[in-house]
Amino acid sequence: MTLNPADSAFEAILRTHLPEEVLRPAEPRYLEEPRGRWQGTSGLVALPRSVEEVATLVRLAAQHRVGIIPYGGGTGLVGGQVSEEGPAPLILSLERMNAVRAVYPEENVLICEAGVILADVQKAADEAGRLFPLSLAAEGSARIGGNLATNAGGTGVLRYGNTRDLCLGLEAVLPDGQIWHGLKRLRKDNTGYDLRHLLIGSEGTLGVITAAALKLSPKPAQEGTGVFVVPTPEAALHLLALAREQLGEMVSAFELIAGQGLAFLAETLPEVRQPFVKPPEWSVLIEVGLAQGLEAQAALERLFETAAEAGLVRDAVIAQSAQQRDAFWSVREHIPVANKRIGAVSSHDISLPLGAVADYIRRAGAVVAGLGDFRINCFGHLGDGNLHYNVFPQAGKRVADHVNQRDEVKRRLHDLVDEMGGSVSAEHGIGRLKVEDLERYGDPAKLAAMRAIKSALDPLGIMNPGAVLRM
Repeated sequence: MTLNPADSAFEAILRTHLPEEVLRPAEPRYLEEPRGRWQGTSGLVALPRSVEEVATLVRLAAQHRVGIIPYGGGTGLVGGQVSEEGPAPLILSLERMNAVRAVYPEENVLICEAGVILADVQKAADEAGRLFPLSLAAEGSARIGGNLATNAGGTGVLRYGNTRDLCLGLEAVLPDGQIWHGLKRLRKDNTGYDLRHLLIGSEGTLGVITAAALKLSPKPAQEGTGVFVVPTPEAALHLLALAREQLGEMVSAFELIAGQGLAFLAETLPEVRQPFVKPPEWSVLIEVGLAQGLEAQAALERLFETAAEAGLVRDAVIAQSAQQRDAFWSVREHIPVANKRIGAVSSHDISLPLGAVADYIRRAGAVVAGLGDFRINCFGHLGDGNLHYNVFPQAGKRVADHVNQRDEVKRRLHDLVDEMGGSVSAEHGIGRLKVEDLERYGDPAKLAAMRAIKSALDPLGIMNPGAVLRM
């Protein structure tokens, strides 16, 4: 289906239906993405203030066959928010729809618009004495609509689930301009197909999320954080099993950290204080949140004692204060920053069955070694099987020296993920970066169903054209 550009003629049409301040020229920030791999095209950005204005924009875009890219915080890492091919799209930014509409502490529910920054959702929940547990590195700029559209993961998935698990209802505009009023606070609603779960994770290709009813949780009465040194990834997995045996669902986070990542951190961000003078080859950051009457620090100490007796840990530091806890998390949160400063040949957001993680790390290391002399930083959310497996040049080499190997490195590592029953996109989505991967590794029946759904809901192909499914 041929699309038309969001040009001056289309802008003139929009201006007859919308307030003057809704439309503006595209600033550079709307045409960029964090990894700098794409430069978007568009001459026009729309910043609506209401769902009715979003509906007007989408309806007119459908009538005139103009592509739309829904835009949240611009923090996505797979190019879902930019397009450099095809007619210039209309960029539809939700940033001015940033109201927290209501909070129901007794129900553990918060209703907010899609443009609310994730950190502000967390703050609103906290002020109501509740917890919104979605947490990720970009939470100071990522917006909840984008988190929902990509089904964002983060550090709390082990205990609280992905963003999909934190949403009770949605308000959205469908590709023909209809408003779906699905903003319910119900825990049970079996009235036909669940459009909420269809839109969550669809990356703006099936509609525009404008508001959400989010699930809150009680705040843990006590939180404890520790960094445990483990001899191997296998030991880390056994430690995870032991932690869950002792603490059940009170384990909030379980992050694997490689010594190479700590070395990159020391090299590029020496001001970030690390818990050990000599970075261990492998360690895990563990956080627990306990109910009243239980001591978090004592629970971590008991876990260490049991794990040490079993030979699973070699050392540990348990936070003695909120400041020390924040320092531990600062190390984890700055590892991606250090990675970016070093510069990766190829980065991979993958997931595997927990029982296959350690074997994958071994086998992938052999695959990379067979392709050349590289450094590997493998880290991530071990509790839910999500690894960030990143390949870097050796010291003194540049990414440019290996640019001709990038595709082969990615292909070989992703082939291994697929062979072992994993996913080549754990939490970042498909966007435009992984369209070919989806075609290569996706189940044929699933792909056929996805294309049928896209065709049924968006027959003109105006919603985020080229993302997830090839145009």
